[in-house]
Amino acid sequence: MPNPDPYEGDDLNDLPPPQPVHYAEQALLGALLLEPHRLDTIGHLEPHHFGNRAHNALFTALRTVSSPDPKQHVKDTAWLGAVLAKARHEAPGLTASYLHTLIQSCPRPQHATAYAGMIRADHARRTLREHADRLCQTATDTTLPDPAVAVLAQADALGGYLDELTPQFTPHPGSLPRTPAPPPPPPEAGEEALDEERLLLATATAHPNEVTTMRWLQPDDFTHPLHAGLWQCLVALTRRDAPVDPVTVLWEAQHRGLLGAGAEPSELLDLLAGPVGSPEYWGERILQRSVLQVAHHIGRRIGAFAQDPATTPYQLVVGSRRALADLSAVRTRWQHATSPAPESRPARTRGTAAPRTGPPRTTAPPAARTFR
Repeated sequence: MPNPDPYEGDDLNDLPPPQPVHYAEQALLGALLLEPHRLDTIGHLEPHHFGNRAHNALFTALRTVSSPDPKQHVKDTAWLGAVLAKARHEAPGLTASYLHTLIQSCPRPQHATAYAGMIRADHARRTLREHADRLCQTATDTTLPDPAVAVLAQADALGGYLDELTPQFTPHPGSLPRTPAPPPPPPEAGEEALDEERLLLATATAHPNEVTTMRWLQPDDFTHPLHAGLWQCLVALTRRDAPVDPVTVLWEAQHRGLLGAGAEPSELLDLLAGPVGSPEYWGERILQRSVLQVAHHIGRRIGAFAQDPATTPYQLVVGSRRALADLSAVRTRWQHATSPAPESRPARTRGTAAPRTGPPRTTAPPAARTFR
């Protein structure tokens, strides 16, 4: 039985058409092959900025092989042959006919600087999309020992790349992307998350004094609305310095309308019983999940901006910065939650204060008066 052709059924016509940057790469390389001296006029451009591997290798060769004499370059193709031979080390499929195609693809060699700018802009778009993908992957990686630290480090790397891009692109009106941002996903109310929220509420009810130090935890961090409402009850009671136990929390929940959501009083009393561990521990677990969820949504937003070819490079930078700023608030709360408490200093009393220096005495001090 004959072996089937591995290419049988493949239709090359189904391949997606080249993107506009492909033609910009061709036009730039054609300009440099025609007029090599323009390599010094296109600004900072690196081989890895090219999306096409063969173009990457050819641009590397153009930068490596010494520029020819302009008059000699018009007469023969020796320099083109040297560039082709150098590029074939990395891209064996390059041919002399393709170099001819590149030259024919260049409308105006004097526009080489503009073509290089297009290549830089597309590379920035691709790289920013990779940063956004890594942020999403880090936020959902369950194998990380310290996921919040890892995701914040990845967000810092993304912010650092935006700092590099900002001076490269000229501001213009309409600086915000027109791409619709993806809607935020609903809170992931998995069983593990629900258990941690129940344990927090039970331990906070048993240790209400610790609730006052947990201002970094917000109702929006909870995945279940009832749990968020009970946390608000605990915070309200502690702020009023009111007694806190399962019955008083139940009474507060009634006034806040939480019992009308299908929660029975006996169920709430059971939920608030059985504390395990400390409120800070469970609160940090809940807040960490909120950090990861916010970071994942930001990664999706930036990825959507970068995926839209209608978004200009400057719009991409501005929109990404605004999206990344949404992480600042939850990052600050996370830092408050995980930073060690400052050491309390003893109050300074009048007896321990250093005596003030006065003028020297020239007479003996008056005798102390006595009172009968």
